[in-house]
Amino acid sequence: MPELPEVETVRQGLSRWITGRRIRSVQVRHPRAVRRHVPGGAHFADVLAGRKVLDVCRRGKYLWLPLDSGDAVVGHLGMSGQLLLQPADAPDETHLRVRFRFDDDGAELRFVDQRTFGCLSVSEGGGMLPSEIAHIARDPLDPEFSDAEFVAALRRRRTEVKRALLDQSLISGVGNIYADEALWRAGLHGTRITDALTGPAAHRLLAQVRDVLGEAITAGGTSFDALYVDVNGESGYFDRSLNAYGREGQPCRRCGAPIRREAFMNRSSFSCPRCQPRPRTSGTGRRAG
Repeated sequence: MPELPEVETVRQGLSRWITGRRIRSVQVRHPRAVRRHVPGGAHFADVLAGRKVLDVCRRGKYLWLPLDSGDAVVGHLGMSGQLLLQPADAPDETHLRVRFRFDDDGAELRFVDQRTFGCLSVSEGGGMLPSEIAHIARDPLDPEFSDAEFVAALRRRRTEVKRALLDQSLISGVGNIYADEALWRAGLHGTRITDALTGPAAHRLLAQVRDVLGEAITAGGTSFDALYVDVNGESGYFDRSLNAYGREGQPCRRCGAPIRREAFMNRSSFSCPRCQPRPRTSGTGRRAG
């Protein structure tokens, strides 16, 4: 699933090419693509016709497009969603779900989604911040993100640190790939318990999360297959810089020990057994910090 760097890369492309343009018409080609828009596909198309796109914003892994009506288009890419800018005469993609045409007859915006886990909807009055995503925490690249508040909240919890990084109500935008990368850089195993972290360790981890996300955005995100692309259909290349994720059995770039893979929440975690030792447990079963 696209994480913050991939979604931010898409946001930047959309912001450059659709901000200020007026929507002429919308064609919904698959109802599942607008399943969260309760009034249905026809209403989705009608309410957007004639509206101008004022900006392209992001909260965590969600995008929203404020409109001149005060409403907003809210989007999530799901597992395979793509927002592509295509010439009007370009052939339709096999999995084209929604098409936006604009008054200037320039490039169309197309929502393409092979697995149809992604979704678009209209948030009434959601131009400033859609209510549907207001519960999602700010991400560490947000100018209004508070390092001190995050560290305090993290250390108040009693959970594994990787689970905390994936909790979108605590810190948004971080997924499995970038959690593993930040933990590798910070020298922490994902099963460390958050209330046992020292303040300096928590701040160090947050700094590594921020650095990893920023570097990944510069690289255009991480593309492991053809399903993640930017608005021009181009893949990101941060996968070439990964130190932990997906490198099972390969030597750690810091110490040379083979990277290990462990089961985690129906997914996988990757870490270095030497640089990121598993925390010991006390006689009561509590992991030592």
